[in-house]
Amino acid sequence: MSDKILPPQGTRDFDAITMYKRNYILNTIRSVFELYGFQPLETPAMEYLNTLMGKYGDEGDKLMFKVLNNGLDNLNKQAQAKVDFEKILEGKNTTGITEKALRYDLTIPFARYIATHYRALTMPFKRYQMQPVWRADRPQKGRYREFYQCDADIVGSNSLLNEVELANIYMDVLNKLSIHNYALRINSKKILAALAELCGVSEKLIDITIAIDKLEKIGLEKVKTELAQRGLNQQQINIIETYLSISGNNIEKLNSLTQLIDNNETGIKGIEEINYILSFTNSKSPIVIDFTLARGLNYYTGIIFEVKVKDVQIGSIGGGGRYDNLTELFNVPNIPGVGISFGLDRIYDVMEDSKLFPDNIYKSTQVLFFNLGEEESRVAFELMQQLRTNDICCEMYTEAVKFDKQFKYAEKKSIPYIVIIGNKEIHEGTCVVKKLATGKQETILQEALFKRLFENEIV
Repeated sequence: MSDKILPPQGTRDFDAITMYKRNYILNTIRSVFELYGFQPLETPAMEYLNTLMGKYGDEGDKLMFKVLNNGLDNLNKQAQAKVDFEKILEGKNTTGITEKALRYDLTIPFARYIATHYRALTMPFKRYQMQPVWRADRPQKGRYREFYQCDADIVGSNSLLNEVELANIYMDVLNKLSIHNYALRINSKKILAALAELCGVSEKLIDITIAIDKLEKIGLEKVKTELAQRGLNQQQINIIETYLSISGNNIEKLNSLTQLIDNNETGIKGIEEINYILSFTNSKSPIVIDFTLARGLNYYTGIIFEVKVKDVQIGSIGGGGRYDNLTELFNVPNIPGVGISFGLDRIYDVMEDSKLFPDNIYKSTQVLFFNLGEEESRVAFELMQQLRTNDICCEMYTEAVKFDKQFKYAEKKSIPYIVIIGNKEIHEGTCVVKKLATGKQETILQEALFKRLFENEIV
């Protein structure tokens, strides 16, 4: 048997220090979401396959973790199960084997929730959701099979003020986390749709966006090769290459795009949307127009966002956009929506590598009460509860063992103070307090313990 039993590849265990750091990020994001009027929501870890399939494109469908049905070991079902497994090997799905999957993201489950409950919701409806998602991807730095997303979405409103607020949420959160060296990239699916129209292949919009979305990973030449494989001719590929070559500052990029798309109505609408968002920014804004930004997910229809930290070898730490037709997938039309997402795990990696976590986030035990026996522990327990009532984290060693063992426990857990109450201290109403950092100790009245700890007056 192996000495080390590991979790599945692409998943991780988190120790206490890691959890303090992760919770620091989660609490920061949550506080900003709530500051902007978003309310919490959770959805199940599993969804029916027909809820998820076909919403993320072919590649997304391949990366779903499907859940096997119960009862496949039933002798009466084994023959049919073998037939169904053969279908799965052929790339087909069958409800005989699986009809559920772990959620791939939080947006589609949210759309399903809206479609189910929209008559009871106050519109516009603003929710945030912070839960794990699963993807059968190849694990690597910054890419895991189980990871946390933190989403904020608004449905029931077409106003571009929503996009402005979501952009500001990105900036507020990252500022609070002391992440400053980043770019908030924006584009519009309307501009990408105009590009497809300019090429005369509107029906290939998804093919074009999927190829462009790979530009950063595979480079321009391979993107051109993929476009050719997807049926585009050389003239069309040249137009897309010209589009992808647009550079300069935000104003220069918009001017170049305006010349390229000429009077295309869809493209002009996309440019107007970007200009509206930029009108709320100043010269120091991290918002950068990036026409190579495509967001390969099929459901986006308008402004799209992506956040990347500069000089860090990791993917995006956030992304999102407008999806005005999403609930139509569940037969509920005319409910526009827009949302953004933070990737907790990548933000953690960025902050860890850049040493951005503050020192005061570890809310661990501050005081350890030694256990000297039955009577002594009862007195110590009462005093300990008084400290807990005043939000001082403390604990008592559970067994009356030698001092050396209790001291080592405090040292290993980096507990700054120990309190000793023996028979003498019980009769005198005192306690011995030792500060481990200095090794010094003093005897004080029990009733003064909280005040001395709170005001940091112990030796």
